[in-house]
Amino acid sequence: MMKNSIQMKKASYIILAAWTVFSIVGCEKRLDILPYQSISADKALENESDVNVTLIGAYDGVQSAPVYGGDIMVLNDLIGNSANINFTGTFAGLKDAYQTIMTADNSFASGTWISAYNTINRCNSVLSALDKVTSSPDRKNSVEGQALFLRASMYFELVRLFAKTIGDGDAASNPGVPLVLTVTKGVSSADNLPRASVKAVYDQVIADLTKAESLLPATNTIYATKWAAAAQLSRVHLMLKNYAAAGDAANRVITGSGKKLNPDFTKLWFTFINNGGANPDEYLFAITVTAQDGTNSLNTYFGRNVGITGTNGRSDCKIKAAHIALYETGDVRKTYFALSGGNNYTRKHLDRYGNVPVIRLAEMYLTRAEANFRNSTSVGAAPLSDVNAIRNRVGLPSLTTVTLDDITKERYLELAFEGHNLHEAKRLQKSVGANAWNSPKLILPIPQREMDVNKSLVQNSGY
Repeated sequence: MMKNSIQMKKASYIILAAWTVFSIVGCEKRLDILPYQSISADKALENESDVNVTLIGAYDGVQSAPVYGGDIMVLNDLIGNSANINFTGTFAGLKDAYQTIMTADNSFASGTWISAYNTINRCNSVLSALDKVTSSPDRKNSVEGQALFLRASMYFELVRLFAKTIGDGDAASNPGVPLVLTVTKGVSSADNLPRASVKAVYDQVIADLTKAESLLPATNTIYATKWAAAAQLSRVHLMLKNYAAAGDAANRVITGSGKKLNPDFTKLWFTFINNGGANPDEYLFAITVTAQDGTNSLNTYFGRNVGITGTNGRSDCKIKAAHIALYETGDVRKTYFALSGGNNYTRKHLDRYGNVPVIRLAEMYLTRAEANFRNSTSVGAAPLSDVNAIRNRVGLPSLTTVTLDDITKERYLELAFEGHNLHEAKRLQKSVGANAWNSPKLILPIPQREMDVNKSLVQNSGY
């Protein structure tokens, strides 16, 4: 996510970048870079300042375009999603994802893998040097919690994108992604780990997030808080179909964070143009973007200059009329599209320097509603109450009864084009375009460069 200032960007990270630029391939935006980032053995973290700078480096990694700078969300919304999006972009990697004809050298898949593991290595560096954080116990807890949160978030995204989803075979035997939990100080054969099982990766993610929630502060400026960890934990449990745990975590966020649903849905966006770069209170975790620093790939591909100062983008993702027709008459979200050049664009991502929302409070209401409905419980509130809170906010009348379809449809519309489409379809076992929910075409390939270097890796089916 995020740095305190542009000076942080220029800080001399203790983690040494081992990436080398070779060439630009075809029409891709990705640079061909070496797949590893390592820490020189003679550059161990020596004091608390070193640890703090390395933690900022971990946030810098999360902020990068291939991960929470937006590419993960773009891929999740674009892969096979011809029902809602008309993709007219020229980047071959995204076009192949949209058409579900990816190959093992897809640059976007490779970029996400590399950046996520790069960030994980920075987190592992921080966790290896916690004894150097001596200013206060609270600071040490916060540093550890932030590193665990960021590491868990990257592994959660990796296992969802590069492995079979929960419910598709046996998670205890399905290959997930390599679990690297110690610092990589130099690349050798010992670093060529096999893919851990899907279950093992999820177990590690849950352990990291659970501990992070217990360590993190309730407020932490633009950085991760205990509520961000709880919200991410809620997402994880929902993917695992552990509805009780998902609902409990969502309820902790709703009742404990002090955050409220913004009464005006349209005020959740345009953070730079209309809000001076500040996040709406509803954001639980977001990537900060400024005119000097940061990336918002959602803007890059979904955005367009629509005649409002500060709007921009490549106009690659045009929203189909069939999607807009799904909203009820009177729904503010139905009107939250910009018609430009004969095509519709979501207004969520028009702001050139808008922050990237990773988790919003509205999602927690919908998770709690679904969890309670499936378990016939009312933890925190009844499902009908939570769904109506989301509906009323966008100008729709309250329902008198609620079904599971009502809840999942509300979730689908509320979170549209925020990076949920692929995983929601897999979770609910719904087809994505012409592909079944468990089609191998909806799983990213292990990057060929990784396969070439690490002979312990097994490629996903179809690549």
